[in-house]
Amino acid sequence: MVKVLKLASFLLTLLQCSHAFTIPTTSRNNVSKSNTAMNLVDMVDVPASIFSAASDFSSFILSEAPASPPAEFEPSYSKASYYTVLGLYLMSFPGIWSQIKRSTKAKIKRKTYVSDGESVNGGKDLRQQAGEIMAYMKANNYEVVEAGEVITFRGLVQRSASQAYFLVFCTLLGLASLALVLQIQFQDLVLPVIGKPNWFYLCLLSPYAGIYYWQAGDRVDDFKIKLASNDDDTENEITMEGNDEELDRMWRALELREKGMVKVEGILENV
Repeated sequence: MVKVLKLASFLLTLLQCSHAFTIPTTSRNNVSKSNTAMNLVDMVDVPASIFSAASDFSSFILSEAPASPPAEFEPSYSKASYYTVLGLYLMSFPGIWSQIKRSTKAKIKRKTYVSDGESVNGGKDLRQQAGEIMAYMKANNYEVVEAGEVITFRGLVQRSASQAYFLVFCTLLGLASLALVLQIQFQDLVLPVIGKPNWFYLCLLSPYAGIYYWQAGDRVDDFKIKLASNDDDTENEITMEGNDEELDRMWRALELREKGMVKVEGILENV
């Protein structure tokens, strides 16, 4: 109520001051042209009540500001969905360790490929096909360890620096995401000795993934091949079992086709 009275008093004072500055109509006609320029000293003579009212009004405005601090922020997300996503993340996180362990072992696959036989124009007989496979395996540092219906090759696969860097990079991303989750989950955690932990220091462990891979050293791979042809000698069948990457390189180099699949030539192959 007091603030309302102060506001009303300020407005009344302004009205009175504006009335004081208004020149009556009867006086305007008697003013000569020489008195049309008002003296600066007369303009400075402003009633002191204006300043007093302005001071009271400013105090009234400032008193309206809220004195109490704003309410604390409360998250609006569902805790059930949050903990569900957190659980799924923790279940998938061990995949990083699985990837590091599998990097030191070969991914063995068994596939069957075919090529044109000797009865087809431009085809190859089994002896010629076997000679090409032997030359390819020798060029890739594989040696024959068993010759029979199934030929077994053995080779030494050297460790790769690019593979080590890739493992370090993947581990760094995984540990950074884990640190972010821990930072959000345990915001107020204070440990006895180190105080409030910085979980992002876990990223310093990422180089150990590359060290683990590099210390595993070179690995020895076995590659098995079996040759056969159909009754009409129109198709040679090559069954191979070995490292997935080596299988992919071999069928491309020897221009083989996977059995049951149709090769579709690319747009730029004949350019």
